[in-house]
Amino acid sequence: MPKKLLWTDAQDSTLKRLRAEGATWDTIAAVMRLTRWTVIDRGRRIGARPPPTDFIPPSDDPNRDPLPAGHSRSWDALVRGTCLEGTPYPATTADV
Repeated sequence: MPKKLLWTDAQDSTLKRLRAEGATWDTIAAVMRLTRWTVIDRGRRIGARPPPTDFIPPSDDPNRDPLPAGHSRSWDALVRGTCLEGTPYPATTADV
């Protein structure tokens, strides 16, 4: 009998993010190196939903002010695919 897979928060967030970006179950399974049915089952359990068919992501304004250090958009882009994925930006005493 195969060992039970213990899902981490980082794996769950990766699965949700990829599904929200419109990735297929096959693509997610390949990225996570798991079987298609494993990711389908987990995705359904955690509520990973694809975007609506008429969803168009808003475009970035090139003239906007820079994001502050640790902003969720920049931090997530920096740590995506690393062991820090899914962890919050570490606050320092200067940030508090």
